Amino acid sequence: MGNNDVLISGAGIAGPALAYWLRAAGFDPTVVERAPAPRPGGQAVDLRGAGRTVTERMGLLDRVREVALEQEGFAYVDTRGRITARMPADAFGGEGIVSEIEVLRGDLCRVLYEASLPATEYLFDDTITRLDQDAGGVTVAFERAPTRRFALVVGADGLHSTVRRLAFGPDSSCLRPLALYNAWYTAPADIDLGGWFLMYNAPGGLVASARPGRDGGEIKASLSFRAEDDRYERIGRAAQQEELERRFADAGWEVPRLLDAMGRADDFYFDSVGQVHLPEWSRGRVVLLGDAGYCPSPLSGLGTSLALVGAYVLVAELVAAGGDHRIAFPRYQERLRAYVAQAMQLPPGGVGGFAPMSDLMIRMRALSMRWVTRWPMRALVAGQFTKADAIELPPFPGRAAGPLPVAT
Repeated sequence: MGNNDVLISGAGIAGPALAYWLRAAGFDPTVVERAPAPRPGGQAVDLRGAGRTVTERMGLLDRVREVALEQEGFAYVDTRGRITARMPADAFGGEGIVSEIEVLRGDLCRVLYEASLPATEYLFDDTITRLDQDAGGVTVAFERAPTRRFALVVGADGLHSTVRRLAFGPDSSCLRPLALYNAWYTAPADIDLGGWFLMYNAPGGLVASARPGRDGGEIKASLSFRAEDDRYERIGRAAQQEELERRFADAGWEVPRLLDAMGRADDFYFDSVGQVHLPEWSRGRVVLLGDAGYCPSPLSGLGTSLALVGAYVLVAELVAAGGDHRIAFPRYQERLRAYVAQAMQLPPGGVGGFAPMSDLMIRMRALSMRWVTRWPMRALVAGQFTKADAIELPPFPGRAAGPLPVAT
């Protein structure tokens, strides 16, 4: 093994983006992913601010625009489907609740994955089971593949990161639950959305939403509920769907259609909502990237930007440090620290603003939405929508003339 081999856990957004930049700098990346292939579909993610700039520097912005969703904007609806407040996609310079460029997560992952080929090795249908560091590298054991040695290991494997658990300890030490659960899945286009991302709230902290998919025959649905109980992730798909049916049984709006579609969806995904807070993002030769190290939660709308920007900055700092991770990893964290801290600040109201408990709070929230694009409220909330650009990206020196030796 050369001392330029880097293992990345996770083939979502952060992992392939990191692999692309590592190759540009002369490293040899390998990506391990639990799924048997790149995950298709998924819900829409925002490409905004510095994340969009990084994509442009990769030469991929036009390709992403080709697979982007066409959406009019975001709107709240009442139980009869009447719009109570809306924010068009061009609000706040295209950086509002629905950004100028929204793309299905699977489509963005595919674009990044293809950009990282053919020079990146992918190990699909596998996961890391053990990490052993020493002065010369990291010995990695896999569930399926033979044990191998790498110079560096990067955890880009999401909120419930395997790498973080192995190198940093249990989730309980850094994962802060927000007492909210989300379910996402694809449904038939039986609801007339008019091109809008529609969100409906019912008392008790219930949220149902539907937004256009890229295929005209489908929509992307979501059901969310507030709960302090932490057991729902562990009860299995059938029990999770039963719980959603129980909670949303009399919710109103188009929820019966969404519940019916849920039982037939082949891409049902259920997870808790939380943030990851760690004092340090690296341990020796192991470093965390994106949600694994500093998940801001989907409520922030900045997870994709953090993943793309983090990948770019991590490799830029490795290049600037001549491959010495002992210098690069702390610089990576220092450069991103303020950017991440801003992303961790949730929109006004936090979970309560997203999923109000009472009918009065639902109506008050809709009222506030009607004012956010007008003076003086516009000036007060504009900062929430410009966080994605609140970082000065370092220059990237380009592909090194030869491999950068990782320090031993």
